[in-house]
Order: sequence, then C-alpha cells, then structure tokens
Amino acid sequence: MGSSKVVQQYNEDDLPAYTPMPWSLKEIRAAIPAKYFVRDTRRGLLYFARDLLLAATAWSIATYIDPYFKQPSTREALSPIGAELSRWAAWGVYWWFQGLIFTGIWVIGHECGHGAFSDHKWVNDIIGFVTHSFLWTPYFSWKISHHRHHSNHASMERDEVYVPKTRSDVGLPEHHDGLDYEEILGDTPIYTLYMLIRQQVLAFPAYLLFNVSGQKTYPKWTNHFDPNSILFTKAQRNAVIMSNLGIAAMVWGVSYSSSIWGASEVAKYYGIPWLCVSHWFIMITYLHHTDPVMPHYRGKEWNFQRGAAATVDRPVLGWQGRFFLHDVAHFHVIHHFFPKMPFYHGPEATQHLKAFIGDHYVSSEVPAFKALWDSYNKCQFVEDEGDVIFYRDKKGQAIRRPADEYRVKSKAQ
Repeated sequence: MGSSKVVQQYNEDDLPAYTPMPWSLKEIRAAIPAKYFVRDTRRGLLYFARDLLLAATAWSIATYIDPYFKQPSTREALSPIGAELSRWAAWGVYWWFQGLIFTGIWVIGHECGHGAFSDHKWVNDIIGFVTHSFLWTPYFSWKISHHRHHSNHASMERDEVYVPKTRSDVGLPEHHDGLDYEEILGDTPIYTLYMLIRQQVLAFPAYLLFNVSGQKTYPKWTNHFDPNSILFTKAQRNAVIMSNLGIAAMVWGVSYSSSIWGASEVAKYYGIPWLCVSHWFIMITYLHHTDPVMPHYRGKEWNFQRGAAATVDRPVLGWQGRFFLHDVAHFHVIHHFFPKMPFYHGPEATQHLKAFIGDHYVSSEVPAFKALWDSYNKCQFVEDEGDVIFYRDKKGQAIRRPADEYRVKSKAQ
C-alpha cells in the first residue's frame, strides 16, 4: 500500500494577522518601576573591572600554552602529534573565552554610547572611547549612527542598519502565479553557508566602511570615517575625527606590537579574539532585528514604540551569554524601548514590560545557530508597498500578515 502526503496550499489569507501596538511610550514607561532606570556608576565600574580582570587572566594563562605543549616531556607523554593537537585545542579554548570576554568589554562601550553606564557623560565617553577603539569601533561615529538606529528602528525610510531588501531590490518582478522564486532566490546549502560565514566575519567592518545593510537612500560612499559623511552634522565632525584618531592609535599599536612580538603572536592573543567579537556582535544584532515574525513599517504606521517592539529576545549561549555578554542578547527588547536603562536592570524590567504589552513582546528559544540559519534563509525580502510588512522567504511566502485594516491587496497577496 502506498501513502499519500497532503501538501497544504499556501494562502496568505490564512496567516496569523498582526495589529500594531496601540500604546504610547509614556504609557509603557509608566508600567516600569522608576528604580530600574537608575544608573549606578560604581556598579558599572565593577562590571568593567571584572571584565578587564578576566581578559588579563585569560591572556596570562595563554602565555603558558606554547611553552607547555612544546616542552620535550609533554611531547613524549602525548606524542608529537598529540601534543600539537592539544596545543591548538588549548588555543581554541582561549579564543572562545577571550572572544566572549572581549565582546563583554564591547558591550560595556555600547552601554557608554547610550549613556546607560553612568549618569556622568565624561565617564561614559572616556570608557566608551577606550573600549571601542581597542576593539576597532569608531566610538563617537558609531554612537551617532547607532542613536539614529534606535530612534528609527524598523522604519523602512529612516532606520540605519538591517534595513530589509525589497522585492525590487532583489530583482524580483511583481508576483504572478507562474513566478519561480526558487529559480531566482534559491542557492545551494554550501553557497548559503559560505554567504552566512562571510556575513559573520565581514559584516561589521563592511557596515562601518561601506554602509552595507544600512539605509539605501544614502550616497554610494557613505561610511563612518568621513567627517563630511551624510551620517554626521557639521557640529559632529570633530567627534568623528576623534574616533578616527582612536582607530589610528590602534593601527600604530598593532603594527608596533607585531614588529616586537611578531604578527602571528599578535593574531593569536588579540586578532582572533577580535574576530570572535565581530562574529558575536553581528550574530546577536542580526538575530535581534531579523526574524520573519517581526514587522517593519512605512510612513505614518511607524512610531518609536512600535519600532522598539520589533525586536526579539534570544538566550544566546545560555549562562555564558548572561555572564560574559552582560545579557545583551537575553534582554534586548527592553533596551530598545529604554536605551539609557542599565543592562543589569534588564531582567526585572523585562517582566514588567511583558506584563504590559503582552503578545507584542517577542522572545525565541530556538538555539542561536539554528535561528541564524533559519533567519538567513527565511528573511529574503519585503514588499515594495504596504505600511506594515513582513519578511518573505525564498518561495515568496510570509509567516504573518498585517491585519485587514493595515493590509495592501497587492498582486503578491
């Protein structure tokens, strides 16, 4: 006997309907106890000191890796091949944890950029400038554009980063029954994996240097290093120059260190952990802002609180994410609503936010790397029309639609 498999026909009318939240930001803020908005400079400095101590400890331990595994007694006990494999395994452990520690230090700088680290601006800017310059981020330049990202998140016209490509951007014609989406958008899994790895390694430098994934209405050569860039006002030019000086200092520092200890040693102790920072930063922010369940808005349907809710909390790396990354992945939604709220108040404040906005709060328990693969494949483009829109996959299908009063009956529907 044979078995038949019933394939359910995709029908957009059957998708769950989404209605944007009705509350004002004032109403939402009133639901969060005032104590969670208090910034404690001493507490922030203790977290920063802890991160520096962890980084110094990991660095110090790493200085024993090569001498231990290269000594004759170790090579005799493990065999030359076993000792070499163990040596690189030890370096792998160092890169994993130092990468997480460095990412936590970057998060401290991120807190400073928002003014959430301290209620003293000079404390925020000194620590933010030093930590971000150390990790190849132009602090003041990034701070300016990142503020605009928060101010305009999920707005197709004004957001600064992770702006979805539209149907016309990816070269798709208007939808019709004979349109073969797979032929146009389909890639082999190997090529998709290659593109995903390329994103994880290069996306953040590409954004800073070339505005990749940024606002498409900006001029071609928009970047974070040109004081005359459209990203900045005339009053902000000196801050951009200061950011550039910080990066220039790092160029000199890395070059000088390489001339003394060798480029390979600098890469082992510093370069690879920094690549891990770039990976974790891109992975976490991509997953916060890219999911087929989250809406994007155009025109009058966008407002700050609707944009803030268009993010996803994810338990990236479990306890390691909470400890090393200062909850940056676990409690990101509350951060988008209130960027000046210190990260250590995120868990408690999130409970109050969830109680107030209900189903408009979104979190996902999908393992981080699976979520990365799923979102990369399912979030291909959005429609050129409509004020409340959702990502479509490589078949041109969405998993959610706007409620009828917000819906545009286009040919794609």
